[in-house]
Amino acid sequence: MRYLLLIASLLPALATAEIYKWTDAQGRVHFDQRAVSGATPVQVKPQVIETDEATRQRQQRSENFYKARRDEQTQADQRAAKQAEQDAQTCSNLRRELSKIPPGSSYYTADAKGERVYYSDAEIDAARRELSQQISQQCG
Repeated sequence: MRYLLLIASLLPALATAEIYKWTDAQGRVHFDQRAVSGATPVQVKPQVIETDEATRQRQQRSENFYKARRDEQTQADQRAAKQAEQDAQTCSNLRRELSKIPPGSSYYTADAKGERVYYSDAEIDAARRELSQQISQQCG
């Protein structure tokens, strides 16, 4: 389709261009846009290229196929970008949780009555190891 548009845009220029035919001393025939002595102008008629219905349908199917592939690729890129953003957020949350459990400090949660329930050193180490493991698996 693009080629047809290109050819159609060049047709007026080709129609106005003058072509000259001349024969040199060795008897070889030459064509040129510049007139030389003994050259005669040649009328050049542009060739009209028409496509049949089957060709137009084939071109349309190809165009539709490539457009669908571009759309699929765009959607895949968008999904990948969204997933990367979610992964970065998850990693940030895991690192923040790990930073809340500094080594050598006490760690607690509140129970249903609002009273503090302290974790043992083993529980704190296990939580720290679990968070570190999740970070290494999900964040590289």
